[in-house]
Amino acid sequence: MIQRLVYHLYARQLHSKVLGGPLPEHVAVILDGNRRFAESMGSNSVSVGYWQGAHKVSELLEWCQTLHIPQVTLWVLSADNLKRPADQVQSLLQVIEEEIVNIARRQAQSRTPRQIRFFGQLDALSPSLRGALDRARELTASFSQYFLNVAIAYGGREEIVYAVRRLLERYGREGVSLPEAVGRVSTEEIGAHLYLQGIPDPDLIIRTSGEVRLSGFLLWQSVYSEFYFCDAYWPAFRRVDFLRAIRSFQQRKRRYGH
Repeated sequence: MIQRLVYHLYARQLHSKVLGGPLPEHVAVILDGNRRFAESMGSNSVSVGYWQGAHKVSELLEWCQTLHIPQVTLWVLSADNLKRPADQVQSLLQVIEEEIVNIARRQAQSRTPRQIRFFGQLDALSPSLRGALDRARELTASFSQYFLNVAIAYGGREEIVYAVRRLLERYGREGVSLPEAVGRVSTEEIGAHLYLQGIPDPDLIIRTSGEVRLSGFLLWQSVYSEFYFCDAYWPAFRRVDFLRAIRSFQQRKRRYGH
């Protein structure tokens, strides 16, 4: 009881402190450690970790909303994850399929709802899962102030290859010659053909579970992002962990390469 009270008071104090500093416009999170969380709880089922992690998403969105962060991006499934044992992949996909529509419904009922968008190799997903994603899009399509971007079957290298291919296809339709195409390729041209072109690059990228790497997440967009690595597994990620990440962001001096 006392420990809970101390935690509550500390969280309130930390929240008030970060409100007084510069806040990120776009926070991206690598939701890592679901399986290890299940193991740490003594469970033999990875689904336990996946379900707990799915429930944590709504909490994160509430924390972001209290700070009025307009863009939130979550990496829930990598392209490499699809190569895991079939039972693990199926468990994760089932959780995503069942929970994503629930998240969309909660957003639709929120006072400050987020439009949900998806990006990645979505064609590699099952028809039923793609249907759930379409339903989530429909439920939130009218909202335009806050956004939740969800990376599914995503890989950073694959995204860049995808953008270059789309750019070359456009040049082909326009009848652009190879020498002219070589001269026209630029960072702006490639950036305009990424999965979710037009959204601001993430100011802060958080990764849970103690891993200190991006694993290919938003390779193109993260060039000037600040990184925060947290030891907590994603299902055990707390509000104070999130606020500490924001506080760390506020203590950085962003130079944007200058």
